Amino acid sequence: MRTPDWVQHAVWWHVYPLGFTGAEKTPGDMAAGGDPAVAQPVQHRLPHLADWLDYLVEMGASGLALGPVFASESHGYDTTDYYRIDPRLGDDADFDELVRAARARGIRVLLDGVFNHTGRSFAPFMEALEKGPAAETAGWFHLDWPDGWKPGTEPQYGDFEGHHHLVALNHGEPAVADFVADVMKHWLRRGADGWRLDAAYAVPSEFWARVLTEVRAEFPEAYFVGEYIHGDYPAEVRAGKLDAVTQYELWKAVWSSLSDANFYELAAALERHNTFLDSFVPLTFVGNHDVTRIASRLAPSGRLAQAVVLLLTLPGTPAIYYGDEQGYRGIKEERAGGDDDIRPLFPATPDGLSDVGAPLYRLHRELIGLRRRHAWVHAARTRVHSLSNEQIVYEVYDAGNSLFVALNASAAAGHIPVPAAARDVLAGEGGLDVPGRQLSLPGGGWAVLGTAAG
Repeated sequence: MRTPDWVQHAVWWHVYPLGFTGAEKTPGDMAAGGDPAVAQPVQHRLPHLADWLDYLVEMGASGLALGPVFASESHGYDTTDYYRIDPRLGDDADFDELVRAARARGIRVLLDGVFNHTGRSFAPFMEALEKGPAAETAGWFHLDWPDGWKPGTEPQYGDFEGHHHLVALNHGEPAVADFVADVMKHWLRRGADGWRLDAAYAVPSEFWARVLTEVRAEFPEAYFVGEYIHGDYPAEVRAGKLDAVTQYELWKAVWSSLSDANFYELAAALERHNTFLDSFVPLTFVGNHDVTRIASRLAPSGRLAQAVVLLLTLPGTPAIYYGDEQGYRGIKEERAGGDDDIRPLFPATPDGLSDVGAPLYRLHRELIGLRRRHAWVHAARTRVHSLSNEQIVYEVYDAGNSLFVALNASAAAGHIPVPAAARDVLAGEGGLDVPGRQLSLPGGGWAVLGTAAG
C-alpha cells in the first residue's frame, strides 16, 4: 500500500455543505407547507460552493474536503440514499459541475462517507422492516426479531452510540461490504479523489481492508482517511489498509497547551506524533465540524495565531475548517441543535466576509506559502530544543532539511535560545541575535527560522 504522491502537497479546506449553503434542517422543510408527503424540490446550492473555489486557491489550499452531500434525513450523517445528492444541495449535474470547476483549478475533492450507520429511511432498512426476517437485506443490520414476528412489528436494532435514529450496519455481512465498495467507486468515477470515513473507529478493520482493497484495484491514486479519536492509530491504519487517520491527539494538545500555557503537553504529543509518522502521515487540524471553534478557545488569550503556526509547520496533511481562517467563533453544545453554531452559513461570495477576519486569512496564506516552499515538512519529524511552560522551540526536519519554530505563550516579551543552525527569520515577529543565539519574541509572538542551507 502506498499513499498517493499528490497527498504530500494537499492542504484541505474542509466545508460542511449543508450549513455553508444555508440548507433546510430536513428535506421535508423544502416541501410546500412543510408537508413531507409533497415532492421535494431540488435546491441548487452546490454552485454556491463553486463560487468559493478561487478563495480556496488564493489562500493556498489545494483540496476541498466536503462534509456529507448525499440524501439524508437531517444533518447528513443519517444517509438515506448513497447514490443521490441531497436535494437540499442539488443534483448530479451540480456535483459534476463542482468537480469540473475544482479540476480546472487543480483542486482535489474529498467526500465524507458515513458507512458505519444509516438513517432509518435507508431503503434496505425499510425493506427489512417491511418483509421481516426473510428480507434479502435483513442481514445488513443487527436486528433482534420478536418471537412470532408479524408485519408492522418493529424489531430491536443496533444503533450508533445510543442514537436510535442512526441504524448500525452489520459489517460482517458481505453484501454490505460490496455495497460500500460500489458507492465509493461510483463517486470516484464521477471525479472524487478520496473519502473521509466517518466513525471509522466503530467499524471492524477487516471491513475497511476488504472494501479498500477492492476500491484501490480500480482507483490506486485515491486517498482514504478514517475518523479515529483514540486508540492505536498505526495499528488501525495497517489493519484497515487506510492512508491516514484524524490526529485528534495532536488537536487536543495544540489547543490545550496554548489555552493553559503549558507546552509540556505539546512536547509529549509531538513525541507521539513522531511515532505515527514512522508508518503513516496523519490528517492534522485545529478545527472541524464536531468541535468548538479554535477561535472561541484561543482568541481571548491572544494565542490564536500560534495554533495556525502549529498546524501549518508540523508534519501531517493539514485541513482548515471553513471559517477558522477568518476567526469565526462557535461553541459545540451537547444538545439537539448543538452543532449549529459551528456549522454556519457563509456569505454568497468572499466579498461578503467581514474585514475583521482579513489578518488571520493573510496569516494562513503566508504560512501555507511557506509550507509549499518546504513540501518535505509533510512527512518530516520534530524535535524539541527548548521547553518551558510558556516557551518552546522545535525543529522540523528530514534527512537534508530543517526549519525551527519558536512560540512565546507569555504576555511578556522574552528571549529564547535557538540552535546554532537557525539562521534567517522566514516568518513571524522574532529578532535573531546571532552571536548570542537568542531569539527575541514579543508577548504571544512566534517565528519560523530557516538554516544557512535554505
